[in-house]
This record gives sequence, structure tokens and C-alpha cells, in this order.
Amino acid sequence: MQENTDKKNTAEVKEAAAPPKKEKSGDEAKEKLSVKNFVALTAAGTVNAIGVTLFIQPVKLYDSGISGTSMLLSQMTPKQFSLSLFLLLLNIPLFQFGYKKLGRNFTIYSIYSVFIYSMAALLITDVLPIDVRFTSPLAGKDLLLCALFGGSISGLGSGLAVRYGGAIDGIDVLAVIFSKRLGISLGTFVMIYNVVLYIFCGIFIHSWILPLYSVVTYTAASKTVDFIAEGIDRSKSVMIISSKGEEVAKALMEEFDSGATILMGKGGFSGEERQIIYFVVNRFQIARVRECVKKVESSAFMTITEVTDVFHV
Repeated sequence: MQENTDKKNTAEVKEAAAPPKKEKSGDEAKEKLSVKNFVALTAAGTVNAIGVTLFIQPVKLYDSGISGTSMLLSQMTPKQFSLSLFLLLLNIPLFQFGYKKLGRNFTIYSIYSVFIYSMAALLITDVLPIDVRFTSPLAGKDLLLCALFGGSISGLGSGLAVRYGGAIDGIDVLAVIFSKRLGISLGTFVMIYNVVLYIFCGIFIHSWILPLYSVVTYTAASKTVDFIAEGIDRSKSVMIISSKGEEVAKALMEEFDSGATILMGKGGFSGEERQIIYFVVNRFQIARVRECVKKVESSAFMTITEVTDVFHV
């Protein structure tokens, strides 16, 4: 009877033995603000300002999100209403508005990042002896170069901010708050916002050349953000379907000194029981995993997928 019950329970999960984790005290469990994060966010805000003020703004291209909105508003208003001022006026209330959904640390880190971005932009445009009024000091008036390098550099800054717990642009807060209500993904919300922004830019300047090049800026920035925020060297998850799952898992754990998870499954065609081993490695260890599994069972079925990040909670 017990054997029949075990055969029917195809969702049973067996986890490899691991040393018990020590429970953290209440004070330790609370996430504290990190000096390391503030240092990284200082660099993030400065890098973002370099990309925008040295490449994008001089040739009248537009950044994405609230940063692009601030650039448009600074062009529509008197000179004393600068980019730096609009960055603070638009971004800080948004981060404060999203405090409950995104948490205290994210809000503090983000407001700090925006402040650094704003001050660095003010320093470059109004204090340092750099002429950024009519042309990029590094790429001249070449719109494509300015779009690509400006987008990539500002994306580097934004990606660093995301990686270290904050954000430079309040568009992320708007996306979190309104995307679910509208039934769309975060990325779709940001894309729609930017499309609408660039349409307004084209109407305002009576030309579509700069808004279209701004799309290139946005694309370069978003790809760079993904690359930096999600990590240069992503992990790989390996799923191995085997009739010798426990032996395969033991071999992997001994080889890599890492835990593995065993799940019970059933072949849809054959009806035979199989064990599924879930294992996470880096991309340099894939060949070793293949060889290790092959030694135990040459007919095992293996799939490998990319993992954005790995957490121990």
C-alpha cells in the first residue's frame, strides 16, 4: 500500500542535505543601508550625468523616462528652469509616492542617486569649463555617435543604480504602480511612456529627426541597463532527467561541492518514473556537468537555461 502511494506521488520533492541555517535576530534580519551601495550610487549618478550632458543634451536628443521629460521641459521653459531642477522636482516626489510599494531602502537609495545625477549635471553644464551648449565635446554634432554613446553611458549609470538597490529615473516607480492596473508588463509601460514622450518632443520642435534618433538612445540605454543590472556572467540552471537521479545528484554535489534538488517525475510517453535533478552552475562549469552526468548515466536527458540571478533566502 505504501509503495503504491509513493508511485502516485509524482510531485514529491527530495532536497539534498544541507547544514541548517542560523536564524537571524530581529535586528540582523532588518536590511540596513550600505556604505558600499552609496559609493556605487555616487558613481552611477555621475556616470549617468556624463552620458546625458556630454552626448545627449548638447545635440538636443532626448533621454528616456523622467530624464527625457525633464530635458523637454527645460527646453520649453525659461533658462533658470534647468535640467537639474526638473530632475529633482519630478523624480523625488515619484520615489516618495512609491515608498510603500518599493520600500524604505529603495526610496532612500533612489533619491540619493537622483540628487547625485542632478548635481553632477549641474556641475558639468554650469561650473566646469566645458562647452556643452551646441555640440558634444567628444562626438561633435554626429547624432548617431551621440545617440549610441550617450545611451550606453547613461544606461551604464542607470544599470549600476539598479544593481545596487536604487534607480535614477522615476519612470520605474510609475511602471510598478500603474502597469498592473493597466494589465501590461513593466517594460511595456516604459516603452509606451517613451513613445508618447518622443511624439510630444517631435510636435514641440516641429521635426521627427531628433525624436527618432532618441529612440536609438533609448534602445542603447535599455540594453546596457539589462547587461549591467542582470550581471555580466549569468548563472545557468541545469535540469537532468534520469533513472539514477540520486546517484547523479551525489556525483554533482561531490564534484562541485554544491547542493542539488531532486524531483520525482513520470514519462509522458513511457509512463516510467524518472528523477529530475535541478542544479545551478556558472557557464564555465557546463562541460564539467555534462561529463559528470555522462559517467553515471550516458542516456540522461539534460536541459540548460539562463538564470538572471541567484539568491539564498
